[in-house]
Amino acid sequence: MSDTSPATAELKLPKDIAAEKGMVNVQIDGIWHQFPKGTRMIEACRKAKVDVPYYCYHPKLTVPGNCRMCLIQMGMPPRLAPGQDPTYDENGYQTIGWMPRPAISCANSIAENMGIRTTGELVEKCREGVMEFLLINHPLDCPICDQAGECRLQEQSVGFGRGVSRFVDMKVKKPKNVDIGPRIRLDDERCIMCSRCIRFMDEVAGDPVLGFTQRGTHTTLTVHPGRLLDNNYSLNTADICPVGALTSNDFRFQMRVWFLKETPSIDVNCGTGTNIVIHTRGDTIHRITPRQNDEVNSNWMPDSHRLNFHYIDGDSRLTDVLIKEDATHRPAAWPEAIAKTAEALSQFDPSKIAIIASARMTNEELFLVRALAGELKTDQFATVPREGENDGLLIAADRNPNTTGAKLVWNSSDPSASLSAIREGVRNGSIKALLVLGEDLTAEAGFTTEDLAKPEFIASVQLLAGATAEASDVVLPGAAFTEKRGSMVNLTGRLQRLNRAVEPQGQCRDDWEILRDLAAAVSGNKPDIFLIEDLFKKVAASTPAFEGLTLSKIGHLGTVVTETGYQIPLLTNERARAAAGIING
Repeated sequence: MSDTSPATAELKLPKDIAAEKGMVNVQIDGIWHQFPKGTRMIEACRKAKVDVPYYCYHPKLTVPGNCRMCLIQMGMPPRLAPGQDPTYDENGYQTIGWMPRPAISCANSIAENMGIRTTGELVEKCREGVMEFLLINHPLDCPICDQAGECRLQEQSVGFGRGVSRFVDMKVKKPKNVDIGPRIRLDDERCIMCSRCIRFMDEVAGDPVLGFTQRGTHTTLTVHPGRLLDNNYSLNTADICPVGALTSNDFRFQMRVWFLKETPSIDVNCGTGTNIVIHTRGDTIHRITPRQNDEVNSNWMPDSHRLNFHYIDGDSRLTDVLIKEDATHRPAAWPEAIAKTAEALSQFDPSKIAIIASARMTNEELFLVRALAGELKTDQFATVPREGENDGLLIAADRNPNTTGAKLVWNSSDPSASLSAIREGVRNGSIKALLVLGEDLTAEAGFTTEDLAKPEFIASVQLLAGATAEASDVVLPGAAFTEKRGSMVNLTGRLQRLNRAVEPQGQCRDDWEILRDLAAAVSGNKPDIFLIEDLFKKVAASTPAFEGLTLSKIGHLGTVVTETGYQIPLLTNERARAAAGIING
């Protein structure tokens, strides 16, 4: 047996080895590939890096087979006559007999020894016919369409269409510029009836408010009678609309997409840490869209989070260093403000100093908060808890994006545990000096304006004007989440990166640089960290969960550093549907 087994192993053909692994052999455009059983044809082509056009298909939604654009030619071994044995080529594959008609690749699964052709006269002529039908009533308004530059119909009409139309009759007119919700506008004349928006609202958002009415060429997308498309996930329909039928009221006609720079980052409105793309031109943010991460947010994000960026360049944004003199703030320079803050804090007994930080700060900033507390010899430092309602999809009850990071970096099970004691200390006068970092204490920390009048000295790093900034003796303007780099850990224990999309406004500085300079001024030393990468190395060295990591190793999709047991509801639902074969996932 030992003499024959190696020879037997060598005789195994690639197709047999694939079968042992539960894979299926499929020929795509003349090349054999192996894929898991049950894979849709369109997904097999995508994995083989073969382009198949489509409109209605979306891997996170059910397959309706509406658009017929993903046509391919399919082949299988011919059916044998009774008593006839199959014939095989030198690689062990049977000869493929090609069907004389096309098939849609989105709704059909692969099979053993199947052949797929994505090119050829049959496929190409059929696709040209489909494109011609789609464009019969479509308006030729590409130059003024808000979807220009990211329109799949425009792109694929060039790649797979005829180039000319034989239709010379009047086009069917459909509703235009229809206000169907507070954040979405419908140009139904552009709709190609892919039904992506309908399926998303039904299957993902759980609010089946959209549907088709009328028939044939008069079919129209509409909202149900007495309803509006006002769901907090409605803007995802604009993201997945392959044409310019659904557009965002907030972004509509604001900027051409080819002028925009795209920066991958993460959302900071709750503990989910949704992956996003920040679209900017110059130092202006024009929109935020979701970025696919199947371990965090799939392809989606809530409207309330994506639209929460206008405050960054709003009227209440603080962009100057301020020092209070005679109850009035005056502009100042950074060296003066840092020196005044360090000198003032050093005059107080450590027991009379407290630091209120924020779980909206990055891991690097929280590390420096602890270092600064060490320099001030105070153990009174805490974050502000921020709780809301879990929406059962992506919005977590914890509205802080980095509570898990604060626990890891501070080695604390509850980073906000000392907040009530600090608040009581301010009220009874035992705390004389307060350093506030990124929080307006009257908003969610339980302080009143009367409380803020009691400390002898308050310095704060603030983004927006408010009661805390007004009460501060020194105001240090910090950076918004789109203006900084760093890392955070979401509620599932995934370490993720923030990336800078725009430069800080005015005199604003990255918060970690402010904390570094404050710690150096208190200790009397010179700053010794000048790169965020070097700071992360220090964080990793003192945080066991980050051991061996660098900022670049985190990657755009993040990496799990701790197990928390938290499950993101939307992902749980999506994985259940994928396991049931309802979607590809």
